[in-house]
Amino acid sequence: MTLYVAEHRHPADHCPAANPQMAPFLLKILSAPEAAKHGITIRAEAVAQGQHHLYVIADGPNEAAVRSWLAPFAQAGTLDVTPASLCEEVVARGKC
Repeated sequence: MTLYVAEHRHPADHCPAANPQMAPFLLKILSAPEAAKHGITIRAEAVAQGQHHLYVIADGPNEAAVRSWLAPFAQAGTLDVTPASLCEEVVARGKC
């Protein structure tokens, strides 16, 4: 499993949280059981206050699996998925 950081962004005037049909659907995607269907384990998720940016830290088998799991978010804005490392791993390697 590889660690990934995913970031979803959308404009304020198209915020899916304000859509009564879309919001529950997106929350379901961020549930542990739904993530597990894609081989994903969620470590953390958060929305930056007032910025319409969702951050997800998760373990997954590959980038394609993470993108597939979060694909509905890409329909509402942008989605970036980046392989990542824990801080202690970076320090042990001596470089980012």
